[in-house]
Amino acid sequence: MYSYEDRIRAVTLYIQLGKRVATTIQQLGYPTKNSLKSWHREYEQGRALKTAVVRPPKFTAEKKARSVEHYLTHGRCVAFTIKALG
Repeated sequence: MYSYEDRIRAVTLYIQLGKRVATTIQQLGYPTKNSLKSWHREYEQGRALKTAVVRPPKFTAEKKARSVEHYLTHGRCVAFTIKALG
């Protein structure tokens, strides 16, 4: 996921280069063609990009610790740990 500053940098460069997708991607090394076009469309419609959406973590710290403990105490087998904990 790219930061807000990275996305703005890509969009402004894309506009400066005359909306050339390949040249923009070559200079920056990111994003994909479809991402760049999507960011530009969003920028043109609202004159700003949305800030990044922060999602809550998928697993709690307690569940992570329990998984690591199970892995270390039951033969260090990932497949067994996944099967046991789900």
